[in-house]
Amino acid sequence: MSVAVETVSAEAEGRAAAKAGAGFLSRLLHQPVTVACSIVLLIIVLGTIFAPVLASSGPLHQDLLNTYAMPSVDHLLGTDQLGRDILSRVLYGGRVTLLGIVQAATVCTAIGMVLGVSAGTLGGWAEVLVMRLSDLLMAVPGLVILLVVLSIFGQNESAAMVTLGVILSPTLIRVVYAATVAVREEPYVAGARVAGLSSVQIMRRHILPAVAGPALTQISIVAAVACLAEAAIGFLGLGVAPPAPSWGNLVTDAQHAIVLQPWMLVPTGGIIAIVALALTLIGNGIRDAYVGRSSGSVKAYSWRALTAQVTRDAAAAPAVAQEGTAPLLKVDGLSVSVPKGKHELRLVDGVSFEVRPGEALGIVGESGCGKSVTISGVLRVLPLGAHLRARSVSFEGAELTALNERELNRYRGRRIGFISQEPISSLNPAFTVGHQIAEAVRLHRNLGKAEARRVAHELMARVRLPEPEVVARKYPHELSGGMAQRIAIARALAGEPELLIADEPTTALDVSVQAEILDLLRDLREQTGMALILVTHDWGVVAETCDRAMVMYAGEVVETADVRTLVRAPRHPYTQALLRSSSVGVAPRQMLPTIAGSVPIPGSWPTGCRFADRCEFVEERCRATPIALVATSEETTARCVRAESKLEGAK
Repeated sequence: MSVAVETVSAEAEGRAAAKAGAGFLSRLLHQPVTVACSIVLLIIVLGTIFAPVLASSGPLHQDLLNTYAMPSVDHLLGTDQLGRDILSRVLYGGRVTLLGIVQAATVCTAIGMVLGVSAGTLGGWAEVLVMRLSDLLMAVPGLVILLVVLSIFGQNESAAMVTLGVILSPTLIRVVYAATVAVREEPYVAGARVAGLSSVQIMRRHILPAVAGPALTQISIVAAVACLAEAAIGFLGLGVAPPAPSWGNLVTDAQHAIVLQPWMLVPTGGIIAIVALALTLIGNGIRDAYVGRSSGSVKAYSWRALTAQVTRDAAAAPAVAQEGTAPLLKVDGLSVSVPKGKHELRLVDGVSFEVRPGEALGIVGESGCGKSVTISGVLRVLPLGAHLRARSVSFEGAELTALNERELNRYRGRRIGFISQEPISSLNPAFTVGHQIAEAVRLHRNLGKAEARRVAHELMARVRLPEPEVVARKYPHELSGGMAQRIAIARALAGEPELLIADEPTTALDVSVQAEILDLLRDLREQTGMALILVTHDWGVVAETCDRAMVMYAGEVVETADVRTLVRAPRHPYTQALLRSSSVGVAPRQMLPTIAGSVPIPGSWPTGCRFADRCEFVEERCRATPIALVATSEETTARCVRAESKLEGAK
């Protein structure tokens, strides 16, 4: 049994690794600059390998009647001071230089990968020993060591390039070590250790694939440095002895003849520059493919690529104004997509809602329904490459989709506060929590350091943190979950926002702390009059905190109503099923019903009702065409063909 399980696990890991590798290769092939540099480098390598076939004459063949010739049919790159064909010497000389690059890169890779991964994975004495050895190698004067090696081994370039690989290895050790330390804290590595995998197995199966991207990038840079170093050795006359060619001593010949024939420096120096530049750009391409970017355009390297693409659709016909206060936030037809290959994958589809001043709106639904993506779309804090479309996203009449990033920052934090699901992750571990709150206060209120610190302490007291002065000096890792959530709320209040968005603020907290946080949010609303959007999957939280609720399923809104109406008479089968699955009002020890099936993932949404496969009221017409969101009353909407009738007869 154990052998079978291990075999299946190994096969699954192999398939996952193959899939990840294929994805990396696909992204790499979508880097035009990387592909072009790889082709150029491949042509140069093949040219040196097949030099006897491609060259018109040997590298040492002299034609004294044809010295310093310009490029011609017989000599494509011209001839040197002895009439030797420059193309032939470049091709044969490339064998020496490229071999030296391979030697240096191989030695550096072997040392850097083994020691870096070992130090990062094992820790303890191994980590201390490797990092001190790395410090020692970095302190050694590399040029002096190379000169000593060349003097001892008598212009042996192989010995020099192996030594260079050792000298350059500390940089790779540090890159791999840093990447390994970050990976070893991941839950899947801890899970592998708990499952009984040895340190060697963990390094081979889990650590190496994760650090390959940064390592390959650094190795390409090492290769470029090795190319320049080998050329420098040859240029100084310390490498291959003339008349045998290497790229370095070819540059020396060109330098001696620069007055009589400047052209000689172009092919001899140009080949070195091309190889070094190609290796560097290939490293950049590997980096971009590793982080998931597949565009080789200039825009992919710009900070502007971090912002989401925003498209404002044609505005719909103006709705009839409802009586009462004008909405503080109004969202109309918001959709969010992310790139998937050559197409876009829709995550949220045509979401519309509004929030009035002082109102609390709850957004409810299972995980994967698009709740968090919706509010991220409002704030335009979306994944890399995401595309936001909307007819309108307005805040107090200002159209947010028409604003650039700098203009939108006047609303983020200052007029719209945000509390994330994981408060610890949203806080910088390098700074105290008091410093981070004071920083937000200074930014949004234009106060000095001392005044901002005082306001930060007041905010911490306002969110019921005991001894604010003491807590302010703590770092995020020193706080409990409840304290960290209060710090996150205090920072969100730094700009005195008119709207506070809370993305499942109580999910990771125990019951007693949840109740305290909810009481705090209610009190803050009463004291400040701010509006609240609360994302949750807990109907108890919605009932206690919110005035209205919006139910989402598979990226779209399926029902909206005030909380009392929604709980008393839901119009959508999904809302009814969620309410029945809630523990609110259920007697102790009573089994809760579950909703069969799961939320369809983006890209597999059905044409008709997206809840049809899990609905007990499903009819043929539910699957035929998309279901529109219809108003069943002045304040209630539902996306169901039976929205006008009560949902009765459910078993």
